[in-house]
Amino acid sequence: MPSLISPPPSVERKAFGPLSAQPQKRRIIIFSDFDGTISLQDTGHILFDAHGCGPTRRSALDDQIRSGERTFKDASEEMYASLDVPFDDGFELMASRLDLDPGFKTFHTFCLAHSIPFHVISAGLKPVLRRVLDECLGEEESSRINIVANDAEITRDGKEWKPIWRHVGTETGHDKVRSIREEVDGDGRKGEGEGEGEGEGEGVPLIVFIGDGVSDLPAAREADVLFARKGLRLEGYCVEHGIKYLPFGSFGDIQSKLEGIMDEDEERTRGRGNPVRFNPRANMWRRASSRKAVPRYVVMSPSREEKMFLWPDTFTELRGDGMAATSMGKAVV
Repeated sequence: MPSLISPPPSVERKAFGPLSAQPQKRRIIIFSDFDGTISLQDTGHILFDAHGCGPTRRSALDDQIRSGERTFKDASEEMYASLDVPFDDGFELMASRLDLDPGFKTFHTFCLAHSIPFHVISAGLKPVLRRVLDECLGEEESSRINIVANDAEITRDGKEWKPIWRHVGTETGHDKVRSIREEVDGDGRKGEGEGEGEGEGEGVPLIVFIGDGVSDLPAAREADVLFARKGLRLEGYCVEHGIKYLPFGSFGDIQSKLEGIMDEDEERTRGRGNPVRFNPRANMWRRASSRKAVPRYVVMSPSREEKMFLWPDTFTELRGDGMAATSMGKAVV
């Protein structure tokens, strides 16, 4: 990642604070997938296999999703439409077959002790996930976890399960990237105070994402630190494509590594070095005041590929002469 070129003093010092300002310790915000990450089984699979389309049809639909033959939202609607079980009865089955990660409860307590916001971000149904957490953690502790997922309408007799998609116009029904940005922005507004808002301090939180599958990748790209469950598809994809990640076998591993990251950030606050394990791209979009108005320092520093990654509406393609073409027809080195 090329280093930033020092900007002109009069304009850029106003925008980004004094160059001599001491970096502040960043807030940490955690986002985690649920099925296969917090729970070791998939809540939907348990329901569909026992009270819906059955394992054979469900497996065929999963294959169609992976091949691109059908969208996740389209195939999921068929699976949910096949359910014929009252909510409470369906949950009883899940309770008998579902296991949470053995280190999750302790990790949740750790997050509370350190005032670290923890968000579940899932393509599943919020009522199901909330009920699981209520039963496993207790309603009071469960209420401290924000669940960002699709809602649902379920008839009393259980003959109709209808997902209410968060983002209807998307192929997945839930744009996790959009949800993460909305939650980060909301959390930032809650924490605003003196000396916050821009630069390296409280206005630029350190985002952690925890997942297990390739479907988590779009959301994972928004994170500074990515944890991938060992031996599953997300880890394999990261290895194959050279994506930086931290492997975990349980949430106990995550807690231990997160404590190390917090220590690194503390050292950075004291001016004793910079953390090396973070994803620089994630930080860059959070530093910018607008994804539509490209800051001048961006023009001077990132690679052409990164400009297109971060500002696709502005940097749309690479020209034959090796320059990045903008949507307004101007070329930027």
